[in-house]
Amino acid sequence: MAGMQSSEPGVVARELLGAVRDGEPTRAHEDALAELDSDALASALRSDDQRLAFWLNVYNAYAQLLLERWPDEYERSRRRFFGHEAIPVAGEWHSLDEIEHGILRGSQSSLGLGYLPRLMPSRFERRHRLDERDWRIHFALNCGARSCPPIRVYEAERIDDQLDLATASYLEQEVEYDSERGVVRVPRLMLWYRGDFGGGPGIREILRAFGCVPEGESFRVRYQGYDWSREPGTFVD
Repeated sequence: MAGMQSSEPGVVARELLGAVRDGEPTRAHEDALAELDSDALASALRSDDQRLAFWLNVYNAYAQLLLERWPDEYERSRRRFFGHEAIPVAGEWHSLDEIEHGILRGSQSSLGLGYLPRLMPSRFERRHRLDERDWRIHFALNCGARSCPPIRVYEAERIDDQLDLATASYLEQEVEYDSERGVVRVPRLMLWYRGDFGGGPGIREILRAFGCVPEGESFRVRYQGYDWSREPGTFVD
């Protein structure tokens, strides 16, 4: 299998996540990811679409792998679990937090409701992070909690449609609209990363755009709880 590995970063990440999905050995794919050259990675992933697909697949693959390898760590301290630099990419070790907040969110803090930048981003982070934040990633990342969205294998050429589908599916499942009280209960992710979604006005615009509330209706937004119970991610097409 190792001889069949592609050196193209997007393919490497898809193969790793595909192996996780199919219950196949992952070591050769993990080694291929670790052995990528940082210069070649930057050259291959020139657009945000390419970076999105690559890093979403890496995050979702390793979140599942680390849940299998360190289930007790997730239960004892999620802070250590997500902060542990256990993911080798392009010759450096990274954590789930670094991939999510440093690269995918373009060096934004995990605190501050999406309004604060990360302090002192690394050289790797500055080089490989996305140029623009895309709030839809919050409906595409699966961190092993019961409230997490399902997992897809993302492709740069289809990433926009895939993220729209992931968003529509998650909002349809999670949003509750009480027309009598004029209240919409939304996923807590939209509170934790309120700034990513454009604040209150942005959240309302998203809910209308995805058909969660009737056009023209006024409503109040309330945030649901989040179930952190450990649960392996579900894969969907």
